[in-house]
Amino acid sequence: MGCTALARVDKCFAWVILPSANRSLGNVPVHPSLAQRTNYKYWAYGAIAIGLFASVVDHGSVNIALPKIADHFHTDIPSVQWVVIAYALVISALLLPMGKLADDVGYKRVYITGSLILVVGAILAGLATNLSILILFRVLQGVGGAMTQGTGMAIVVSTFPASERGKAIGLVMTMVGTGAVAGPAVGGLLVSTLGWRSVFFLNVPLVLLGILASLAILQGSQFRLFKGIDWLGAVLSAGALVVFLLVVSSGHKAGWTSPVILGGAAGALALMGSFIWWELHTNEPMLDLRLFRSRTFSFGTSAGFLAFLGSSGTLFLMPFYLQGVLGYSPAKAGLVVVPAALCMAVLGPISGRLSDRYGWRPFTVGGLALSITGLFFLSRLTVDSSLAHVLPALILTSSGNGVFYSPNSSSILSAVEQEQYGVVMGLLNLIRNAANVTSVAGATAVVSITMVSLGFEPSLDLVRTGVASEAFTSGLRYTFLTMMGVLILGMVVSAFKFSQAQRVVTPAVA
Repeated sequence: MGCTALARVDKCFAWVILPSANRSLGNVPVHPSLAQRTNYKYWAYGAIAIGLFASVVDHGSVNIALPKIADHFHTDIPSVQWVVIAYALVISALLLPMGKLADDVGYKRVYITGSLILVVGAILAGLATNLSILILFRVLQGVGGAMTQGTGMAIVVSTFPASERGKAIGLVMTMVGTGAVAGPAVGGLLVSTLGWRSVFFLNVPLVLLGILASLAILQGSQFRLFKGIDWLGAVLSAGALVVFLLVVSSGHKAGWTSPVILGGAAGALALMGSFIWWELHTNEPMLDLRLFRSRTFSFGTSAGFLAFLGSSGTLFLMPFYLQGVLGYSPAKAGLVVVPAALCMAVLGPISGRLSDRYGWRPFTVGGLALSITGLFFLSRLTVDSSLAHVLPALILTSSGNGVFYSPNSSSILSAVEQEQYGVVMGLLNLIRNAANVTSVAGATAVVSITMVSLGFEPSLDLVRTGVASEAFTSGLRYTFLTMMGVLILGMVVSAFKFSQAQRVVTPAVA
C-alpha cells in the first residue's frame, strides 16, 4: 500500500515536471543552428552565468545588509544569522534529491523551475514585515536555490569536453568572482541609499533575464526516463542534515551538553546511518555511495568541505567588524571586499586551466596555503586596524579560495560518469552549503562565547558604541585561528589525494 502511494506521488510529480504524456525526456526546442555550433558550450555558459551571477550577488549583498536588518528588527547577531543559515540549510537539505531529479528529468526543466521559485522568494523576502517572515521567505528562496545550484553547474560542465573540465569550472568561478565583487559593492550602495529591502529586489530582473536566456539557448536533456524519486533517501538525508545543522547553530545558546543538543546529535547520527544503509540497499539510490571508493572522489569532497568550513565564516563576520568596530558605512564596507573578490574571479579560471595541464595537487594545496596565510593576518586584527592591514589579509584568503576550488571540483568530477553530474554537482554544492552553515554557526558561537566570557552580551549596539568592541574583536581573532586549523587539515587531505583520477565503475543494479 505504501509503495502504491509513493508510485502515485511519483506519477503526479512527473506530470508536473514533464510535459510529455509518456514521461520521457522530450526535447525543449532550441534553434538547431545554435545547438550545432562548435561554440554552443559558450552560449550555454552565458545563459547559466546570468543566473549564477544573480545568486552570488544575492549572497554578498545580503551579508552586507545583515547589520541593518538586525537594527531594523531590533535583534542580535545570533538571531539575524538565521537569515543566512535558513537559506543555506534548505539548500543543503534539498541539493541531493534535486540533483538526482535533474539527472532523470533534465537539467533545463529543474533549473528554470528553480529560478522561478527564486524570483517569488526574493520579492516576498523584500516585503517581509518581521524577522520570522523574512526567514520564512529565505526558506522559499532556498528551495529555488537547491534546484538551480548543482543543476546550473552540471549544465556547464556537461557541454565542455572532459579535457576542458577545469576550464569550464574556472569559467564558472569567473562569474562567481564577478558576482562576489558586485554583491557587496552594489549591496552596500543600495543599503546606504534605498535600505536593506532593496537587496532582495535587486535580483528579480537578473533572474528573469537568466530564465529567458535559458529558454532560448539551452537544449533539452535526453539522458533517461523518469524512474521516480528515492523518497526515503531524500527524507533521511535531509533529516540528517537539518538536525545536524540545527545542533551546530543552536549549541552555543542551548548549551553543548544540554539534553536537547546531545539528543539532536544522536538523532543526526542515527538518520545518517539509516541513509547510508538505505542507499547501499535500494535499487535506485539517490547517491551512489560506491563513488567514495575512489580516493580522488572521497579526499576531494573532504578537502572541499574543510576548505569552505575554514573560510565561509569570514564573509559573515567581516561586515560586522567593518561597520560595527571600524565604523564604516555599508557602502564602504562593501567596497573593501571588492579587491578580494576580484582576485578570486581572476585566479579561478587560471588555476582551472593550468590544472588541466599540470594536475590538481599543486593548486589545491597551494590555494589552501594562501588562505591560511590570509587568516593568520586576520587573526591579528585589533579595534583600530587600518585598511592596509585588512585588505591584504582578505585578498590572500579569497585568492586561495579561487586557486583551490576549480582544480578540486575538476578532480572530483573526473572520478564519475557524465550521467551522474547532476547529483554529484548537487553533492558538491551541498558540501559547500553545509560547510557554510556550520562555519557561520561556529563563528557566531566563538564570538558570542568570547563576548559573554568577558561580561558582554553579543549585541551590535554594544559593539557599535565601543563598549564591547574589544570583546567582539577578541572573539574574531579566536575564530580566525580556529579556521586556520581547519584549513591546515584540509591542506593535508589535499596533499594525500591521488594526482590522477581513479574512476569507480559501478555495475548496473538489476
